[in-house]
Amino acid sequence: MVTPEPDGNFLVKIGFLKVMHKYEVTFTLPPLPKLGREVCAVPTPSLHLKVLSITPVPEGFCVKCEYIAHKEGVLKEELVLACETNDGVSVRVVLQARVMDRHHGTPMLLDGVRCMGAELEYDSEQSDWRGFD
Repeated sequence: MVTPEPDGNFLVKIGFLKVMHKYEVTFTLPPLPKLGREVCAVPTPSLHLKVLSITPVPEGFCVKCEYIAHKEGVLKEELVLACETNDGVSVRVVLQARVMDRHHGTPMLLDGVRCMGAELEYDSEQSDWRGFD
């Protein structure tokens, strides 16, 4: 699930997901000597990915995220881990998923990925707003 990239960053494959569903994604990164033990997540620009926790473990760091599969296709979301004591040091982690529409296929979640349920969709037919007549 976690693949080191030649540039020192990581690719995390999370499997086949269903559109408009929320997932908890937990993965372990190996020790990151350049970051040390004080690692934090840089705020992500994505509204669909949220880092919940980063915990040091004997194998490195356990990262727990929340991800909403917001559209179909192959999606990549990026998060950046940084050293709390050295501003110039960071590691980029790309989460990659294949997202299917809600009427086709069966999700195939990789280890560490758990479906937390469907997200509500906005339905303009149910809106109270009628506009200006």
